Amino acid sequence: MNVLLLRLCGPMQSWGVQSRFSVRDTGLEPSKSGVVGLLAAALGRPRDADISDLAGLGMAVRVDAEGLLRYDYHTAQNVLKAGGGIKGTEPSRRYYLADARFLVGLAGDDLALLHQLQAALHDPIWPLFLGRKAFVPGEPVWLDDGLRPDAALQPVLEAYPWLGRDPKKCPDHVRLVEEDPDGPEVRPDQPLLFSERRFAPRRVTTTFIPTASFRQPVCNEEAPCTSPV
Repeated sequence: MNVLLLRLCGPMQSWGVQSRFSVRDTGLEPSKSGVVGLLAAALGRPRDADISDLAGLGMAVRVDAEGLLRYDYHTAQNVLKAGGGIKGTEPSRRYYLADARFLVGLAGDDLALLHQLQAALHDPIWPLFLGRKAFVPGEPVWLDDGLRPDAALQPVLEAYPWLGRDPKKCPDHVRLVEEDPDGPEVRPDQPLLFSERRFAPRRVTTTFIPTASFRQPVCNEEAPCTSPV
């Protein structure tokens, strides 16, 4: 197995999986569909492209900073009705996470695919965003040391440096959400085809891992945190 790490940090992120009508939700960590969409954008794949290779990667998310759940109001005009005609102004409530930090791990046997993704994240064909087009990454998604051949997902996530900047704010434990076919939680975010908005359920397991095992980050005001050399 091989692992590719992504850093998803930004002032605002939104990872909706159950948005309906005027309420647009967000999960508390990146969704599988959102991460696959980000990878597809980096590769320049259109919405009707085959994504089975990307969706087939295993995924786990380490939540280094939970972020604050917030919402704002949007209004839309000239919204078409299903039966014809146009609605008046349509308000909606849209939730997002403020100042969250996530370390996403992707696992797969195809090392060439992970090499391709690593290169695409460094030099993406289309812009990358964190769930909404207005929510751009605050730090590079690409990690210089993010590609780990012949590695297992959980040990890599349990050892990679914490993504925060102030060690004094590092919690004692962080949440780890990992794909697990026998997991007790179900997420409706396994993408099948973006152009038709088709998704399948996905099972995950949530655990908490101690941060004492993390190596100290190397960072300064100019450079993002990375693994020690």
